[in-house]
Order: sequence, then structure tokens, then C-alpha cells
Amino acid sequence: MIPNGYDIIGDIHGCGDTLQALLSKLGYRNTDGVYRHPDRKVIFIGDFVDRGPHHREVVEIVRSMVEADTALAVMGNHEYNAIAYATPDGNGGHLRPHSDKNRKQHHAFLDVYKQDKRGYEEVIAWFKSLPLYLELDGLRIIHACWDQGLIDSIKALYGNAYLTDEFLYASAQKNSWQYQAIETLLKGKEIPLPEGVTFHDKEGTPRKNIRVRWWDAGANSYRRAYMGPESARTHMPDDPIEGDHMVEYAHDAVPVVLGHYWLEGAPEPLAPNIGCVDYSVAKPGGKLVAYRWSGEQILVCENYVSVGRVEG
Repeated sequence: MIPNGYDIIGDIHGCGDTLQALLSKLGYRNTDGVYRHPDRKVIFIGDFVDRGPHHREVVEIVRSMVEADTALAVMGNHEYNAIAYATPDGNGGHLRPHSDKNRKQHHAFLDVYKQDKRGYEEVIAWFKSLPLYLELDGLRIIHACWDQGLIDSIKALYGNAYLTDEFLYASAQKNSWQYQAIETLLKGKEIPLPEGVTFHDKEGTPRKNIRVRWWDAGANSYRRAYMGPESARTHMPDDPIEGDHMVEYAHDAVPVVLGHYWLEGAPEPLAPNIGCVDYSVAKPGGKLVAYRWSGEQILVCENYVSVGRVEG
């Protein structure tokens, strides 16, 4: 199928009813168990699991569409975390430790498959089949941050955008460039806060680092550079940032669409050629957002489509 355009859907986090509502609003219809549009495709930005109530349903909808060629999808950090959580490290543990914190974050997904070992293994294998990024004709897709240098390093060593076993094990070593690649591409560019400054994230975990507006040369203080829920911005110091926290993305580069950042308010482009489609669907008052791209190189507000969270 050669689409007339792509509908890029943000982080779903197990909110299956909301996903179906958005697909319906976008004009997709469920035929033979697959959502289809007469002349468009979906691109899913990742983070299908954790937090919401309908993980199996979300995975089945997304996977059926990808396998029927009515959608494309990339890996989010929650899919990467699920893979690492399921993968033995060879020393009696796992690449993502089964700590109380990690188990709590991941329990909603684990609970769905606790009586279905084969189904769980199949889903993890499908997660591993997802690319880390997409480069299409006139459009780029990645979960959190387009860092061309890291992407070029991945291409040079591994030849493509996929998480091979070699890449996966290397990415679990905190002193490796592969670890930094996953952290940046799937979780966003982070910088440390000044000594002694912390804040609590949406899950109550104290943080010493912040995700930043990596493309924004004017974001020269911690408060201005901070990227995430607005409720935490007031906790950021207004001190100037020392050192280089930017990732170069030229203003005339092809558009890139991201997820990941739990934004709030009315959807709008982050820059003329950078868009985000994650608007916190997994929390009360959040919404699931799509950007309807039809070849334009300057992203516009009117191409965003959203539905409010409909899960209980």
C-alpha cells in the first residue's frame, strides 16, 4: 500500500478504548480484525504498554495493522524496557533488573501475560522486531530525539535501525556508546541539574537529571530547557546552563515527529519541522494525539487530531 499520507499516533500506554476512538475519528474502520483507511497509513510512535488498562488489546490492534501493512511502528522506551526486563544477563539476573521500582512501573503489562508465557514471549519478540527510527520520503520518525551522530554510528556498526542481540547487550552497559544511543534516541537528551537540586517525576521518583529541548538554541537556562510535564517546570532553577546540551537539527531538515514527552495543553509543533504527539493519555485529563502528515515540510497546528482519554 502506497499511502497518500501518514497519521502519526502518539504514546498509547495501554489505553485501548482511546486508541479505537482516535482511529475511528481519523476514518479507520475495523475490517476482518484490522483497522484500515482507504488511502492513508498510521505510524505508531511507540510506548504501547505500561500504565493503562488494555495492554493486550493495544498490542493486538497495533501488531495486526503493522502485519497487514496498514501501519508502521517504531520502538519506544517502554518496549525497550520490556525487552531488557525479559532478557537474562547471563549472570543470574536480567538486563533490566527486576527491582521493586522496575516491577512497579511494569506490572500492568506483566499482569496481563502472567498466565500466558507463550503470548508474553511472542510480544517481546515482536517488540524486538520494531525499528528504532524510520526515514521515509520527506519524513522522519523517532520516539524521543533525532541525534544524527548516534544514528550514523548505529548504521555504521549494525547496518540498519534494529535492535540486534549484540546491540541489546551492549546497550545494557552504562559505559557504552550504545547505552547512550538508547538513552538519547528513545528517552531524550538529558543533562544533570546543578549540584544539590532534584525534582520528583510523574511516578514520584527523585531525579537529578532533566530532559531538555535539545533542538532549541534559545533554551539557555534549566527552566527554559526543561522538556516534560509543565507541573514540574517551577521546580527547575533558572540558572544558566554551562556546556553543550544541544543536538543539532537544522531548520531546513525534513520534519521529524516524536512522542515521549507527556505534554499538556493544545497540540502544536515544537518547531516548524519538529512535532510531538505525546499528550499524556495515561493520566486523567490526558488525550491521545495524532498528526496527519500529507507531505508538508512545515508542520501546522491544524493537522493535529486528538481524542480525550476514555478509559476509566
